[in-house]
Amino acid sequence: MNVLVCSTPDVASINLKNAILSPDWLDYGDFQGNPAFVKKNLMLITIERHHVYADDLDLEIVDQLGVVADNIIFLSKHKSASEKKALTVHPIGNWGKADLGGKDGELTPAAPHLMSALLRTMKKTAAHLADYDIVFEVTHHGPLLATPTLFLEIGSTEAEWTNPAAASAWAEALFSVVEERNHPIAVGVGGGHYAPRFSETALSKKLDFGHMIPNYAINFDDVAALAASISKAMEASNTDQVFVHRKSMKKEQAAVVMEAIALAGGAALDSSSLELLD
Repeated sequence: MNVLVCSTPDVASINLKNAILSPDWLDYGDFQGNPAFVKKNLMLITIERHHVYADDLDLEIVDQLGVVADNIIFLSKHKSASEKKALTVHPIGNWGKADLGGKDGELTPAAPHLMSALLRTMKKTAAHLADYDIVFEVTHHGPLLATPTLFLEIGSTEAEWTNPAAASAWAEALFSVVEERNHPIAVGVGGGHYAPRFSETALSKKLDFGHMIPNYAINFDDVAALAASISKAMEASNTDQVFVHRKSMKKEQAAVVMEAIALAGGAALDSSSLELLD
């Protein structure tokens, strides 16, 4: 069961809920004063608090509904200074201080197969939304859960958050997505917040991404700290493979990353490895 979470303070979350729900969803009782619904392998619940602060929501779902989720998908808006139209998915957690939910330096388990499959499916179902970027974002913000989780988002202004076409495209992707669990998983290291290299690789190769560490979250002068982050990322992504966006960093920085991967017990993917994943 994949549990979709609508957060009422988030206008895009409400738009997504409205696009997803239809008369053929079945009532599954009450969750925190709001009705829960099910359809096939999906459950949809509504919470009144902001989703990034919903720590331990998976435990509340078990307690109130008796459902152990395989994955949790938060329906959300995406906001950026550039106001670029975007449809994004990303894992959650904090590489450093928890400014937006969760705990300092702690990661929620990623859902690499589902997240990567959603990216690929959305690239097809949203072909008519050519002015939207369809990309991963790197790991950031809360909440902290014990269940594999991802955020599914519409960005980046209210015009997009309330756009029914964007929400309908995500609804179609959710209903048609097929997880390819035989794909290998990699942690991503390097690049910027929107992870274009990792997005491009997931779209063109049979490689699924879990947690992603951007350059801005790396202290290249502290290899031990980076190794600790990579170790956490591998554990929370269920992999020992690491894909490094080398072109996003200086040669000496890439050397630090490779040292950190080795220290963490990981295996760095090279170009020959990627060729096998076509």
